[in-house]
Amino acid sequence: MRLASGIAVSPTSQDARAAPRDPAGHGVHQLTEKDLRHMRRAIELAELGRGHTSPNPLVGAVVVRDEEVLGEGYHAAYGDDHAEVAALGACSQDPIGATMYVTLEPCCHHGKTPPCTDAIVAAGIKRVVVAADDPTEKASGRGLGILRDEGIEVATVDGDVSHSARLQNQAFRKWARTGRPHVSFKSAMSLDGKVATQTGDSKWISNETSRALVHRWRGEVDAICIGIGTALADDPLLTARAEGVARQPTRVVFDSEARLPLESNLVRTAHEVPLVVVVSRAAKRSCTEGLRAAGAEVVAAAGGNERERAVDGLEKLGGLGIQSMLLEGGPRLAGSFLDAHEVDELRLFIAPIAVGGRGARVPFEGEGSDSIAEAQRARSLTVEAIDGDVLIRARLNEW
Repeated sequence: MRLASGIAVSPTSQDARAAPRDPAGHGVHQLTEKDLRHMRRAIELAELGRGHTSPNPLVGAVVVRDEEVLGEGYHAAYGDDHAEVAALGACSQDPIGATMYVTLEPCCHHGKTPPCTDAIVAAGIKRVVVAADDPTEKASGRGLGILRDEGIEVATVDGDVSHSARLQNQAFRKWARTGRPHVSFKSAMSLDGKVATQTGDSKWISNETSRALVHRWRGEVDAICIGIGTALADDPLLTARAEGVARQPTRVVFDSEARLPLESNLVRTAHEVPLVVVVSRAAKRSCTEGLRAAGAEVVAAAGGNERERAVDGLEKLGGLGIQSMLLEGGPRLAGSFLDAHEVDELRLFIAPIAVGGRGARVPFEGEGSDSIAEAQRARSLTVEAIDGDVLIRARLNEW
């Protein structure tokens, strides 16, 4: 890993080649650097929709003919035009005979909007270049098959560009494949790995700039999750307090015995911002009924231990349509998620302080790994300096 001016480059790299792949065997067409440049632009456009499109994925599209960009578009918000339709609508000329670059396989089903494959065919597009597959059951190559049946040339990108497009929609991809939300664990810790002193004090380990970034992240996910210990200690609101937030995320509390107080900030605001409490069979009916009456949604997670309840709880949350979740602690809940291999990404702020203390808290508790060889290894790693803090982002799973 190379460090320069406080910035580290990922120690892993994908195959930089951009050879097209066509697993269906419908012909292979060599992609050029110009093709890849237009696709990179489509990926940039897709990112503009982050925090606005769920449960739909991020998608960008560019329409080009004779190296002239005729139109660009992206899926701006759930219910709005898909990227392909937006790009066609933005075309400065009739796009007949043009090439469309799109970051995700075009949809071929009726939903909030008509199929994008219909719009592509009707526009007379001659060639479609796609960066990533759609893993949902209603897609999975069907859109590309329809386009080929209509005589449209289809090419799919491989290598770094395709990898970037897939990383852009990790939450959508995991939810489509497993039914569970993508989990990003956020924590602030000292240089010696402590998230709170032995007296429980943790405000504030990270600096103001780092905390502002967390609020932006909150506005980009479907849900924020904490354990009952954190809820009782901090009495948080768990709202996204940043400019441009399109909607407040659902607040989730894993609370096996339904101990969350009715007078807590989370319950008092349950009618304004959604609140889900994940309980176990140990929860008293009177407590769960009180939470429901106050406006919270209560779901029961099955399982004989915390790891099993974490997985079942995530499946229940996925069933509610939650695709992405920011896990903010505490250590006990985070440990159960890590034990279950359900932490997909780590976002760790390291502050320039040393706390010490035998009883000080660490980010993860739980069972942990029996040996270093069994420890979960990051698939990629980046490091960034943020006003004196250091932000480490590590992907543990890719979908």
